[in-house]
Amino acid sequence: MDRHHVSITRYRVYVRPMKPFVLNSRGRLVFPANFLGELDFSVLDTLDQFTAVIGRDFEAKAPTGSDILARVESGAYPSRFELLRDVGQNLFWVNRYSMTMYDKRPTRWRDVARQRDDVYLPVLIPWIDGDKKVAAVERAYRELPAAWDTGAEDRVFALLFDLFRNKLHHATELPAIKPTVAEFRTQRESLTFVLPEHDPDYPVFTHQQILDADESVPELEALTRWAMVLHNQYPWDRSRAELRPASAIGDDDFVITFHPRNRDVSAFIERVKSGRVPARRARPTAEARPPVRAFPPVKVRETFRVQPRLESLAVVRGEHICSNTDVVRNASFSWSPMSAEEIRTKTGIDQRRYTEQEIGDLALEVAVAALDHAGRTADEIGAVLVATCTSERLIPSLSTWISGELGMLQTHCSADIVAACAGLPYGLAEAVRQLQEVDRPVLLVCVEKFSDKIGAVRTSRMIFGDGAAAMVVGPAPEGEPGDVDILQTYASGPASQVNSIIWPNREFDNDITVYGPEVKALVSRYLDQMLAELDDLGLVGSIDLIVPHQANKTMILQLADKAGLSHDQLYFDIETMGNVSAASIPIAIFDAVRDKVITGPVRVFAPGFGAGAVGGYAVLTVDPSIVAPEVVLSPADRRPARPGTAVAQAPTTSDDVRVAFGE
Repeated sequence: MDRHHVSITRYRVYVRPMKPFVLNSRGRLVFPANFLGELDFSVLDTLDQFTAVIGRDFEAKAPTGSDILARVESGAYPSRFELLRDVGQNLFWVNRYSMTMYDKRPTRWRDVARQRDDVYLPVLIPWIDGDKKVAAVERAYRELPAAWDTGAEDRVFALLFDLFRNKLHHATELPAIKPTVAEFRTQRESLTFVLPEHDPDYPVFTHQQILDADESVPELEALTRWAMVLHNQYPWDRSRAELRPASAIGDDDFVITFHPRNRDVSAFIERVKSGRVPARRARPTAEARPPVRAFPPVKVRETFRVQPRLESLAVVRGEHICSNTDVVRNASFSWSPMSAEEIRTKTGIDQRRYTEQEIGDLALEVAVAALDHAGRTADEIGAVLVATCTSERLIPSLSTWISGELGMLQTHCSADIVAACAGLPYGLAEAVRQLQEVDRPVLLVCVEKFSDKIGAVRTSRMIFGDGAAAMVVGPAPEGEPGDVDILQTYASGPASQVNSIIWPNREFDNDITVYGPEVKALVSRYLDQMLAELDDLGLVGSIDLIVPHQANKTMILQLADKAGLSHDQLYFDIETMGNVSAASIPIAIFDAVRDKVITGPVRVFAPGFGAGAVGGYAVLTVDPSIVAPEVVLSPADRRPARPGTAVAQAPTTSDDVRVAFGE
């Protein structure tokens, strides 16, 4: 099969809920997970777990009404923006259970189901001292100066203050699971929302209107979305609402019934009420002990018969640029304020690349480009290796899927390697081993797609991006030196470092999460070990360029200073790419050639370290001639099949399964 004739099967096999970005009608990136407050209840077993999530996402950063009053009275607010932000976070906290668990439906009392166990009524405690706090907020807003844009700030205030001044109840003592209607009717003193009448066409913002929010100041655009989402939490005339007991509700009055948002919420409520908790055995964590003897670096030229030759390096980046301004425009209510410049200072990143494409399509595109530049056809390849930690595909693996899409009838090995940020040294190490067995080229693909796995976790949103790189590693001619001199890989450490980056993380709604101090500790540990090994090998002085894993430029430079490395020795492209984990080092090598940092054959030290406390490095010679023309995806490119390719396979049906099993 000609290497250009590649059949494209749309790659969408999810094993976990994803949270992708969307493009609004203005073509701008929007992250719905940051402001909708939706949670994955399938990962929550107990009320304590849920309470911990709520405490972190809704309570930790949110002031109470008393906090806001104290700040007003002490003159703590420098401008309207800070006050608006506090009021917004307070209102998300007030709605912490209702917006995550329930749909609210104004319903005529006579029509409310009395005995169903899936219809609930909120029990509310009157906000006795609310008038003083409401007056203080209104007065402070009028007296404070605008931060940037008076008109935009007035619009946000109008939405938020209408909710704040009509808030009838305290929010500190709110149960997550509301009483059913039957239970509420037995609680004679309990109060709930009552409306004397209700307009079913009460105006709310559509989802598209929320996505299309547009303000010239990114911080105000984020606040505008907050205000629109909060407005939609009360789709009735708030000024007419009262709190009444069941005995004071007339048949034609309206109450606000709460209904579980989905089956996962219903199942969670049932688990909590029944007390049935899945058994999970707690195991003590063993103390980390060093190996009985050290693992020496592998001297490739001395160890292996078949020497590896780098034949090509191809790259594809996410087609959308996510700037620091985009991150700020999409600030979640659970975040502390941070400007675009502060993100750059903290991470060294100005922008990262995101893709609408599936991770498999990125991998396939870059694999074809690498084969093309190497002058290789699919039937020449002995093994396909894919280094990734973000593939949602388990069966078939991404590597076997690529092998099939490329038309490879058989390989000696097609396997995925989950080594996260050490993907390149791990992948090269396995490629060199495969060369010894197959004595023919190995295709190594490093690919990641983080943009739909981040959710509302700011640390991850600031750092990670999408992209792919592929290399063809072939056998060098007999008697000639290869391009890879030293390979080393590591894994493990103290449990805190092994678990320093987690995905999916049940405690963070299955989002990818980064625990910065532990990451810095493992990077420091590995970097010291790597440099000591290079020194023992006598290679430190022979390194022309260091291309590290692009984790966090600020952190890496701090550690480089500690290790005595000159900043001039290091190459970074993280400013425009972000952290692409397994793909970061090969993309950075590609960019070093693009930027004329590499203009001839140079010796490169490429260290990687990250999730799972993995690490490793390669010392290799990079010739700029291996770099293929860059694959550039258009934002409008929906990955159509190439001319002359086979038609995409139809979805499997139950009839297909029966036929396969001979029924």
